[in-house]
Amino acid sequence: MAITQVPFGEAASLFRLSNANGLCARISNFGGIVVGIDVPDRDGRMADVCLGFDTLAPYETVSPYFGALIGRYANRIANARFKLDGQHVTLAANDGVNHLHGGSPGFDRALWQAHIDGDWLLLDYTSADGEQGFPGELRVRAAYSFNDDNELVLLLSATCDRPTPVNLTSHAYFNLAGEGDVLDHVLMIDADAYLPLNAQRIPTGQFAPVAGSIYDFRTARVIGQGGYDHNFVLNAARGPAARVLDPHSGRMLEVWTDAPGLQFYSANFLDGTLSGKGRRYRRHSGLCLEPQRFPDSPNQPHFPDTILRPGAVYQTEMRYRFSVYAISG
Repeated sequence: MAITQVPFGEAASLFRLSNANGLCARISNFGGIVVGIDVPDRDGRMADVCLGFDTLAPYETVSPYFGALIGRYANRIANARFKLDGQHVTLAANDGVNHLHGGSPGFDRALWQAHIDGDWLLLDYTSADGEQGFPGELRVRAAYSFNDDNELVLLLSATCDRPTPVNLTSHAYFNLAGEGDVLDHVLMIDADAYLPLNAQRIPTGQFAPVAGSIYDFRTARVIGQGGYDHNFVLNAARGPAARVLDPHSGRMLEVWTDAPGLQFYSANFLDGTLSGKGRRYRRHSGLCLEPQRFPDSPNQPHFPDTILRPGAVYQTEMRYRFSVYAISG
C-alpha cells in the first residue's frame, strides 16, 4: 500500500491511501474525514462512492458530518445530560435539547495530528477536560489502512484520565452508483432487533424485533424508501454486520465490525442545498452504516456500559470491504 500527502486548505492535509489493485481512499486529518473512495464497477470503471466536497471550506462550515470521525459520543444523549458516579454531567445541547455527535464543534471539526507508519495513516487528537461538557482528558487515535483485500480498515482507540462516556464512529455517506439516490440499493443488516425511537429520536429503551417490520433487513432487500435513522442491535459476529450492493454498477460494500450496534441512516435531511464533486446532494443521495455503541447509553442502564475509566483502553474496529458481483444467468 502507498500513502501520499498533499495540502488540503491552509493547515490540513489530504492523504491518498492506495492499494495494489488500484483502489484508493482520500482522508484528511481535518476531522479524520474520508473525503472520497474510488472503486471499480463490474466493468472496471472507477467512481467515487462517498459523498463529500472538493475543498476543505465546506467541511469547516456546512458539512452534515460527511465522512467524519465522530466523538466524544456518536449519536444522541437525551437532554444533553446524564449521571456519572452520582454526579450530574451537563453537555452542550446542539440538537434541540439533546446532545448529538460530540457537540459543536466535535471531533469532526478538529485538526488531528497525522503521521504515517508503514501502511497506516495514524491520526491523534486530545480532547480536553470539559470539552463540550465531557469530563476528563481523552486521548484518541484513529488508524486507517487500505489493504490488498480492498478493505478500508479503521481502528479507533482511546484512553482517559477520568471516567467519561466514549462512543466513536465514522460517518461516511456511501452511494455505490456514484450518482442519483440509494433507494434501489440492496441492503442486508445482520440484526434481529432494533432500537425504537421517541419523537426526539432518542431510544425508548426497548429492543424491538425486526421481524415483520420495515426494519427487517436480515434477508437482503431493496431499501425502497427513506426515513431510516435507527440503531440496529447486531447479532454475534457471524459474518459482515451489513452488506449493500448497487444492482446497476455491481459494486458491493460489506461492513465488518466488533461494535454492538449499527446506525443505518438514509440521508433524510439532505435537501439539495449542498453540492460537491459535480453533484447536488438531495434527500437519499447516500446512506450511512455507522458501527457504534447504542445511543443514549449513559441514561439507559440496561444498555451496555459506555463509560471508559482510567487504566482501561477503548478499542473498536471497522472494515469497509469493497467488491463487485456478476449478474447471474
